[in-house]
Amino acid sequence: MPVLNEGVNLKIMLKILKATIDIPHEVMVVYDSLDDDSIPVIEEMQSNHYPDLRGIHNRRGRGVANAIKSGVDAARGDYILVIAADDIGPVLAVDEMVSLMDEGCDLVSATRYSHGGRLLGGYLMSRFLSRIANRLFYLFSGSALTDSTIGIKMFRSSIFDRIELNAKPVGWSVAFEMAIKSQLAGLKLGEVPIISINRFYGGRSSFKLGPWVIEYSKWFLWGLWNLYRSGKWRCNTAVKVPEKIISKRRK
Repeated sequence: MPVLNEGVNLKIMLKILKATIDIPHEVMVVYDSLDDDSIPVIEEMQSNHYPDLRGIHNRRGRGVANAIKSGVDAARGDYILVIAADDIGPVLAVDEMVSLMDEGCDLVSATRYSHGGRLLGGYLMSRFLSRIANRLFYLFSGSALTDSTIGIKMFRSSIFDRIELNAKPVGWSVAFEMAIKSQLAGLKLGEVPIISINRFYGGRSSFKLGPWVIEYSKWFLWGLWNLYRSGKWRCNTAVKVPEKIISKRRK
């Protein structure tokens, strides 16, 4: 869980994780700076509620991409889930993501744009750009995923080195890069719908229109070109959430 002064959101998120996740797990909160207001929350929760919680100081450099790399380096589990501290929706999909991993997927992505997924909250402009960009990328690139840019992704720790991440520390553009390179690597992909409620408990977003549009556009064009050139264009379909789980949810 990469954080940047997410103390308020983090405390609530950790309580939700503790109450809802039944499988054996550890939680690693990765911060860039030693004055991050998330650190006191980590220490409090470790001593009182969550012995399997660890704070990880990211020394690779600022940004989500380096935070993910630092978290993977420290992880002890076979499956790794990248999740945000300000969005409670993905927590409810963890069991479904694990089910697809157990069925043989190498990477399972959440989706806000198909199979019943939804996106709520956040800036109107960022929601609009995200929806349009993901739809166009899915249609024109032959992407196996309907929501390539979402940061909520679960993957096998053993395959991480096969996906060399180079995205700049701009938003969650590294998630877009990961989706593209996973398909280029021929990994078996899966998708699980979520209802994403951005910044449900408040806090400031890091969204900046200019830098985000530039960086995401770069990966949009890079993905179009490389998926087509590599022959991976429209040759991979993501495994969807199992029908038995969909039926159980509807009940």
